[in-house]
Amino acid sequence: MVERPYVLLSCGMSIDGYLDSATEQRLLLSNDADFDRVDAVRAASDAIMVGAGTIRQDNPRLLVRSAARRDDRVARGLRPNPVKVTITGRGDLDPSGRFFAGDADKLVYCASPALDVARERLGALATVIDGGDPVDLRRMLADLHGRGVHRLMVEGGERMHTQFLTAGLVDELHLVVAPFFVGDSRAPRFVGDGVFPWGPDRRATLAEVRQIGDVALLRYAMSDRFPA
Repeated sequence: MVERPYVLLSCGMSIDGYLDSATEQRLLLSNDADFDRVDAVRAASDAIMVGAGTIRQDNPRLLVRSAARRDDRVARGLRPNPVKVTITGRGDLDPSGRFFAGDADKLVYCASPALDVARERLGALATVIDGGDPVDLRRMLADLHGRGVHRLMVEGGERMHTQFLTAGLVDELHLVVAPFFVGDSRAPRFVGDGVFPWGPDRRATLAEVRQIGDVALLRYAMSDRFPA
């Protein structure tokens, strides 16, 4: 069995399962207390991963916000921020995006046909790695493990959630439910269609339910790697 990082998938969604609205304005699904919880999860991770679509749509920084948590990482001999990771099929990411800023290492796993384009565009800002054609998640995870990433936090969106979950590559799921509906089928959902390892005959294990202000955190154990 190929060694891979422990994978924690973190997601916020509306009551009806949407990640965002269909408008250009970003939909905030959480509150300050939960954003701080997510920051702690980030600080405890070796790497944070989002898809290329999330980078284009949300322009995320993917950095630890708390100075105290950054200082604690440094005291433990780590960089202040976890490694930033993404995958792309076309290599058409904007090098001026906030993903490529900051002192954290950046890894871009690119589909083989677009590798030269991606290295020309992003090679000065990130390490661009051949991920296969299409990008193979297991190959990518094995490479991350070889680079010292033992705990990977995946922050979506829909396509990435679906790929990781249908492949059975998630060990722990943090699902935050916001107290409102989106009600627009044009908006992205938590996951798309697929054949998932968990269904009516194999139910995921609900490990924790926690109220955080006006949102609910559902924490699921998705593999036997989940700590007892």
